Amino acid sequence: MWTGKYIRNPVVRSLLVNMLSDLDTIDVTKWYRCNPDQLEESLRPLFIQNQLDVDTRAFVEQSEEKSTYLFTQIYYSLVSTILSPLVSRTSINGFLGRGSMFVFSKNQFHQLMRIEPDWVADRLLDLGAGDGGVTKVMAPHFTEVYVTEVSLTMKRRLRKKKFRLLGIDAWQETGFKYDVISCLNLLDRCDDPLHLLKDIRQALVPGTGRLIVAAVIPFQPWLEIGGRWERPREYIKIQGKTWEEQVNSLTNEVFRKVGFEVESFTRLPYLCEGDIARDYYLLDDAVFVLKSSDDQAAAP
Repeated sequence: MWTGKYIRNPVVRSLLVNMLSDLDTIDVTKWYRCNPDQLEESLRPLFIQNQLDVDTRAFVEQSEEKSTYLFTQIYYSLVSTILSPLVSRTSINGFLGRGSMFVFSKNQFHQLMRIEPDWVADRLLDLGAGDGGVTKVMAPHFTEVYVTEVSLTMKRRLRKKKFRLLGIDAWQETGFKYDVISCLNLLDRCDDPLHLLKDIRQALVPGTGRLIVAAVIPFQPWLEIGGRWERPREYIKIQGKTWEEQVNSLTNEVFRKVGFEVESFTRLPYLCEGDIARDYYLLDDAVFVLKSSDDQAAAP
């Protein structure tokens, strides 16, 4: 069969591969697969099995379509090449208006939080919100939505979406508590992740406050500073070779040590819009709902 591997031009070859790609030909069940036998016994009943749903499929198919826009992708590639030695990839994506992320759909959020579609609480804080795409999934359930972000270009995008933007440290000084704080794929890009988790615990509403944490597995902490990658000051070393073994290690060596217990967790694909080379980018996420160890087992 004639395929793209016989085309020498990388641009034409990548476009052909994109046009031929089809989500239905991929074994997407591995995105959500968990072997409970490798989980510690206390975690097994807390795992929530997910699958490819309508919202996830829509994001992937939209990413596939965007990756075929030849001149747009060439422009993105040129700008990224010029700016990458100077600024972070996040800021470049914010400037270009691209690179949206997908962590969970609205239905997956409901299942993870164990809430009904009409559940509403007072305050959400999304730390490191990026362009606000994931914040938008959670926002309908809260009266007030607060966000933080380091990137100046992403801050502009968040303001356009009318989220309440707080300074990096100002969220701890507001004088009120949050019903839910989300920390999505931030712990491995944070200089002081354990200190951050302790601060989050203090900022949650006592008893009912919940923390949502997403962590890429395998867990590999690095900081992107001005186009360079550096090791964080507070380095977390997670044990285990499999997704399940690293979930065990995160639970015991990180969450429990700073005063959190796992209430529920799941395995989800962490998706990002693609470029001229790929339809979309995908990493393996473990997504947890955590409660303070001092709280009772009551659901939010």
